[in-house]
Amino acid sequence: MEWKTLLSAERERVYPGKQGAEKKKSTDLRSEFEKDYHRIIGSASFRRLQDKTQVFPLDKSDFIRTRLTHSLEVSSLGKSLGQNVGENILQYRKNSGFTPQMKEDISHILECAGLIHDIGNPPFGHFGETAIREWFERNLPNLMFRDRKAEDLFTDQMKNDFYHFEGNAQALRLVTRLHYLVDEYGMNLTYALLNTIIKYPVSSVEIDSECGDIKCKKMGYYHADQDIFRKVTEATGTGNRRHPLTFLLEAADDLAYKTADIEDAFVKGFITYYTLERELAPLEESCPESPFNPLEKLHRLYVRGQEKHVTSPESYAVKNWIVSAQGFLISCATFGFTSNYDEIMAGTYRKDLFSGTYGEKLMDLLGDMAYRYVFSSRTIYKMEVSEAAILDYLMDRLVRAVLYYDTDVKMDSIDERVVSFISDNYKNAYRIQAEGKTEEEKLYLRLLLVTDYVCGMTDSYAKRLYQEMNGII
Repeated sequence: MEWKTLLSAERERVYPGKQGAEKKKSTDLRSEFEKDYHRIIGSASFRRLQDKTQVFPLDKSDFIRTRLTHSLEVSSLGKSLGQNVGENILQYRKNSGFTPQMKEDISHILECAGLIHDIGNPPFGHFGETAIREWFERNLPNLMFRDRKAEDLFTDQMKNDFYHFEGNAQALRLVTRLHYLVDEYGMNLTYALLNTIIKYPVSSVEIDSECGDIKCKKMGYYHADQDIFRKVTEATGTGNRRHPLTFLLEAADDLAYKTADIEDAFVKGFITYYTLERELAPLEESCPESPFNPLEKLHRLYVRGQEKHVTSPESYAVKNWIVSAQGFLISCATFGFTSNYDEIMAGTYRKDLFSGTYGEKLMDLLGDMAYRYVFSSRTIYKMEVSEAAILDYLMDRLVRAVLYYDTDVKMDSIDERVVSFISDNYKNAYRIQAEGKTEEEKLYLRLLLVTDYVCGMTDSYAKRLYQEMNGII
């Protein structure tokens, strides 16, 4: 893979009037990747992230992170990683064709990718993805269409798209198809940016969690969107390999949520200063040569808090420790990329960027702590039971309503009304994709229409719609 093609500024919709001499006269000095940034932050889909769960759904606190604040943090960290890596490539001449402008482009692409990496996620966080997958596992095998099982009408890839429903694949679909502002090309983002957000460049029938290659863990695109996947990967020259910048985006995401989950858990009372102190202690023995001693740093910050006479030295220490840990982990991810540069550029690197670095065990510990103290807590389980009830009901009603939408079968009055709730943008995207398709493919697209609508919901809207449809005032 070569940076010249990897950083493709090509878009699906071409503007014929902005070529040659006319382009030179333009007063717009932004690069194509800077233009992507403004398209994203001006979109309704991006704004909706302010009311989507990161960890704690429908939380009343103004401190706890939402998908929006998380995405802004990933964007910032991604940009920093891009600057670090770009400077390293230039300084050590890892690639003779790499230019200072490419360093700038990498930073802007990662900044944008951080903003949209979660834009396709349904309400209620990652549990929302699980709830939708499990709904299909329970219901798709029994779903009947014209006296035949719907499952029998679908290809393996179509079926597995639903059984392996994935927010990452939905993000690609949203920004390329569902954001119907001007036409059917969505936000019409650059191919380099689109390729960066495709964390898993495989289809739903190519998933292999046992293969040892991180790119095969989940699916990256739906059957309905395989044409845009091919256009993007052909333009950038990645094929079925990960785009190098995807490793940096993933590192920024992992770094952001694993540190932030600990901070949010501390603020919500799931863990204390002393919990963190106890959990960090074993790292001293396992990584004695590490330049960052997590426990020693925590202790020093606690003492500093006492010396400053802050109200809570524990809070001071934990929150400032998070900042210090992030700085250390940025260095680790940078090293992970630069030390494996040749493998990454050849498309043969199979792990994440923290693997084999001093930060690996700390990242593993933070993720494990969040699971043990937060995600498996009774408080979160109670929330998820309620969230499952909301999503199950909405999926039941919406799938039933769209089953014979756009067919010659007369729909009943309630189903017609339920279909009317679905955004015209999503229905326009369905009509464009359904044109010239077989009845089986249209049915598949109508089920995607349901997941498109549900994934576009905020937490509050999903809860409110559920209450309204059940007559709960």
